[in-house]
Amino acid sequence: MKIIRFLSAGREHLGRLHDDGHATLLEGDLFGTLRDTGTRAAVDKLLAPLEPRDILCIGLNYKQHAAESGSAPPAHPVLFLKNSGALQHPGDPIVLPRKLRSDRVDYECELAVVIGRRCHNVGRHEALAHVLGYTCANDVSARDWQRDGGGGQWCRGKTFATFCPLGPAIVTTDEITNPNRLAIRTVLNGETMQDWNTEDMIFDVPALIEFLSASMILNPGTVILTGTPHGVGFARTPPVFLQPGDSVTVEIEGIGKLTNPVVEER
Repeated sequence: MKIIRFLSAGREHLGRLHDDGHATLLEGDLFGTLRDTGTRAAVDKLLAPLEPRDILCIGLNYKQHAAESGSAPPAHPVLFLKNSGALQHPGDPIVLPRKLRSDRVDYECELAVVIGRRCHNVGRHEALAHVLGYTCANDVSARDWQRDGGGGQWCRGKTFATFCPLGPAIVTTDEITNPNRLAIRTVLNGETMQDWNTEDMIFDVPALIEFLSASMILNPGTVILTGTPHGVGFARTPPVFLQPGDSVTVEIEGIGKLTNPVVEER
């Protein structure tokens, strides 16, 4: 099932997105039991499919991306965080920071994992049973603040407002049984910049859940950004960074397209 969150007639709803593009209302709990009412609803405004409890992010998790970054593959998953204020809806703008100015804002297409059941010390063989589904994410990154302005931490450059677009839908695990065999790409102003497959992850989705839940609790609503493939802007010659007026799309096989325009912070 493809689950969307949207506004209709001024009210927020959960809905099921059907193959022909129409939506029907869901009732119940996103992390419990959901029932398709069969009632059609107009989608006036698509929202991020959930408001994450926590946003856990993994760096350097694709072999080719580690290579283009000049880094050896890590021995353990590289964890950093985004705060909930970084969330952005499909179709709404990525805002280039100007209060703390960055002129090196980059795109990163990522598969996002939505945890549906409480995880604590979960083994890899049971890890996917704790997943509600998957969605697209753009791990927008201010490379100057990430590398030089964070005191060795990545969070400052990764968690400006609007730096975590999510959507368009959560696709449940019955439709995506293997998250590590999905085509993934970024398209910037009509040009394909990243085009790879999640099978290139150094740590696959079960391994990430096993690692993150070790001596730590992942509550329902936790979102895990699983890393980006090669082709990011800073590694290009010359580098490519987001500019006002750009349009950036993250597309993942079986999930859909997440598109956001780019504007300057006022």
